[in-house]
Amino acid sequence: LLGSINHLFLFTFTLLFMQTSSSSGGKILVFPLDGSHWVNMKVLIEELHSRGHQITVLRPSDSWYVEETSPFYTSITLSCPGKFEANFEKYLSRMLEIRLEKKPVSLWSKLWTHIQLERALIEQFSQFHREVGEVIIHMFEDANLMQSLHAAKYDLVLTDPGVGGGALLARKLQVPLVFNVRWTIQGEAHFLIAPSPLSYIPFTATELTDKMTFTQRVKNVLAYFFGRYTLTYITEPVYKPIVKRYFGPDVDYSTVFLDADIWLMRNDFIFEFPRPTMPNIVYMGGFQCKPSKALPADLEEFVQSSGDHGVVIMTLGTLVRNLPEEVSEEIAAAFAQLPQKVIWRYVGQRPANLGSNTLLVNWLPQNDLLGHPKTRAFVTHGGTNGVQEAIHHGVPVVGLPLFYDQADNLSRVRTKGAAVIVDIGMLDRHVFKEALMTVLYNSTYRGSMQMLSKLHKDQPMKPLNQAMFWLEYVIRHKGARHLQTQSHKMSWFVYHSVDVIAALSAAVLLSVFICISVMRLLYQKIFTGKKVKHE
Repeated sequence: LLGSINHLFLFTFTLLFMQTSSSSGGKILVFPLDGSHWVNMKVLIEELHSRGHQITVLRPSDSWYVEETSPFYTSITLSCPGKFEANFEKYLSRMLEIRLEKKPVSLWSKLWTHIQLERALIEQFSQFHREVGEVIIHMFEDANLMQSLHAAKYDLVLTDPGVGGGALLARKLQVPLVFNVRWTIQGEAHFLIAPSPLSYIPFTATELTDKMTFTQRVKNVLAYFFGRYTLTYITEPVYKPIVKRYFGPDVDYSTVFLDADIWLMRNDFIFEFPRPTMPNIVYMGGFQCKPSKALPADLEEFVQSSGDHGVVIMTLGTLVRNLPEEVSEEIAAAFAQLPQKVIWRYVGQRPANLGSNTLLVNWLPQNDLLGHPKTRAFVTHGGTNGVQEAIHHGVPVVGLPLFYDQADNLSRVRTKGAAVIVDIGMLDRHVFKEALMTVLYNSTYRGSMQMLSKLHKDQPMKPLNQAMFWLEYVIRHKGARHLQTQSHKMSWFVYHSVDVIAALSAAVLLSVFICISVMRLLYQKIFTGKKVKHE
């Protein structure tokens, strides 16, 4: 009888616990950015699901990475296509074509290549955001969809502000907004809401450090103004009419996309240079990193066959399927000259120069290989996820940046002494082998990366737990408006106190003018009066 009572008590307690857990969970609407950005958004979604939250994900009908069915979320598929995959692949092939054009090495040829790359980037992003704009309009014009979203009474919208749909949707539904962010439609997040002196904060894609010469500071300032103009040219024609159409002409377009309660930043000051920040920016750099697991048996056997030399792993991320044949042949020839074993994620025709030490795979467990004690170097394109996993596991890097922020990411790791970068336009087997040998046999690279790993891991709270705390904080308190700055709602001349300086300057000038006028008057009265009396 006593045993039955205990079992009944345990059963009742379990039911109560489940009900409490379920009732404390929030309802979260996710508007993601497809491609590699979805990879880290999915990490947050899975952790939120494990904590009892209900997740709904909006996705276009032709979504590249966002699956329609998942045990972690319910999806709402929009009937209009996003065209992300086709847009990206078209841009990538054009960009590689420009980078690999054989030209004489000179200042003018480098400048011309840079101009071509910028033009291709502008064309690609303009097309991409136009298609995102069509998705947003389709979503807002679907009365049944919007009615169901309003009726669901979500606790917050979680979005990647690399697209503008999430911010607009949160405003439409009048619910708190959280960004999973590094880049936004208006540029790098810090530059939008935090004080960013260009004297020591390098602008995006300049590959500068926080210690700049005069010439570098000139370059940084010019890059800043050109970059801001370019982003405005790309995004404003798309999103400004949408804001005016659905929220009215009185809503300030420039502030709509900065009005998040919390900015979950996908980097930290192990990776970033020290700089001013804001109270609603939460750093979660490396939140997707985790301890390595055992490798599949065949892969473990290959790794162990490397002996004391160890292995080199190469992958260019989830988006880059293959490289031009001539580049792949040079990479394969360089790998063949190494005593290390090589695991290369490669899709395409098998290179003729492939050595017996190199294993080609369609997919590799990147995190588990990086955490393996026999891994000696990581060849990567420089995506944020891969770089942070390399830092987490203390593996030095050979970088092959291709596009977007990758060169900037790798330059930060190089500045900290843990990476060598190879320009893919200048790559041949000799250049690539030299870079590999430098990282493999100069112990300072591994030592620097292991120091970064120690710093990254020495935190009071794991980055993913930090992110979860603040997401649940927003749910508990129905926002975090008390942490928001008013700076982004000010015009530039108010923010920089130009009006105050002008008013004070005018007051000083007026005071000086009055003083001079009074002194002149007194001088005339005293000295002119004496002269008249003497006569």
